[in-house]
Amino acid sequence: MKRVGAVIVSALFLLVGSGVHARAQQDQQQQEDRDKKAKPEKQKPEQQPPQQERGREQNPQQQERGQQERQREQNQQEQQQRVQQQRQQQQQERVQQERQREQNQQEQQQRVQQQRQQQLNQQQQERMEQQGRQNQQQQQRVQQEQERQREQNQQQQRMQQERQQQLNQQQQERIQQQNQQNQQQQQERMQQQRQQQLNQQQQERMQQQNQQNQQQQQERLQQQRQQQLNQQQQMQRQSQQNQAQQERQQQLNRQQQELAQQQWQQQQRQHEQQERLSQQRQQQLIQQQQQRLTEYRQRLDEQQRRLQEQTAVLQQQRRMAQYRFQQEYLERLRDQDRRLREERHDYYNDPYFYTAPVYRYNRGGVYYETNQYGADLLRQAVNYGYQEGFHAGEADREDGWRPDYRESYAFQDATYGYNGYYVDPEDYRYYFREGFRRGYEDGYNDQYQYGYYSNGSYGVLGNVLSLILNLQSLR
Repeated sequence: MKRVGAVIVSALFLLVGSGVHARAQQDQQQQEDRDKKAKPEKQKPEQQPPQQERGREQNPQQQERGQQERQREQNQQEQQQRVQQQRQQQQQERVQQERQREQNQQEQQQRVQQQRQQQLNQQQQERMEQQGRQNQQQQQRVQQEQERQREQNQQQQRMQQERQQQLNQQQQERIQQQNQQNQQQQQERMQQQRQQQLNQQQQERMQQQNQQNQQQQQERLQQQRQQQLNQQQQMQRQSQQNQAQQERQQQLNRQQQELAQQQWQQQQRQHEQQERLSQQRQQQLIQQQQQRLTEYRQRLDEQQRRLQEQTAVLQQQRRMAQYRFQQEYLERLRDQDRRLREERHDYYNDPYFYTAPVYRYNRGGVYYETNQYGADLLRQAVNYGYQEGFHAGEADREDGWRPDYRESYAFQDATYGYNGYYVDPEDYRYYFREGFRRGYEDGYNDQYQYGYYSNGSYGVLGNVLSLILNLQSLR
């Protein structure tokens, strides 16, 4: 391949040189033609009449222009010749460089071949050495095998001799043993008779001992059963006492909440009688509420799709209790969405939209104002959150799953119970999650630290609820 490349390069060099030579001949021919044309023009002034000579004298500018044009042509020809010379020099340099490259490549190839030859020679020497070693090893092995064979033959002969001696000794010993056995048999028979008598006596004693042990075990079992019954009775009494205390505490909490709600309702009625919002403010609240309701309905559709995807993941993880809880939560969301779509709300007759705010609450460092209806909805958010959180924690406990309330879809959604009215969705979700977090902890640990259960419903204790909401009266 390198020789072919060198031939191609030399051919290209010849073609370029011939092209340059032809170009030089062509330029020379053009120059001669121009000179021929210029000579008649120089002879014409001698034959022209004196009038033309006068005209030339009168027009020296034309002559100067002609000379300038000729000078330009000469300069152009000189530049072309210089360019051609430069090209020829460059081509020659390229050819020399290519030749040098070929020589370098050939030298490299020769070096590589020499190195390969050296490697082959070394490999052959190594092989010869290995072959010699193998031959020596084989000879040594043959000698070792021969020695082993000799030793084995000698050992076999010795073994045969020893066996013969052993056989002779064994025969003598057998005769002696036979005599001894006869004597021992007689003695053993006498001993067996004595032993049988002793065994009978021991069996009778063992039977008596077993009967006594059985009686003692029965007595112990009866005592253990009695102790277990006593412990169960104590546990039942304690559980009944605890349940009674919890029911009493729950009743007290419900009574406190009912009293608080009655007080709030009375205060609200008084404020409704005293103050009423202007029509302009009422119209603004209605517009905000309508926009809020449309956004909430759109979000409900998206949340339901996400919940269906997450329930499929729970099936794959075999968390059946959590799967059932999320299916029930999805059904409740669907019922809520259906009610919202069917409802036709009368904004102008709803007291929320003409009742002045009476409370303020702080969320995220910002204060918000609301009236009694908004405060009631926030309380509902906390209680619903506690209820759903309790069920979610209980489901994870049944599945034996690690506690993490943030993984629950109900905590992520946090819109159950929200009807789209009275408060901002983010406010509702915030207080729903506060209740959910506490309910999940109680459900997972099977306790009622933050809430209570009564008549099939869950709720947050009054003191915990007041700490969560922290409603401040504006009056």
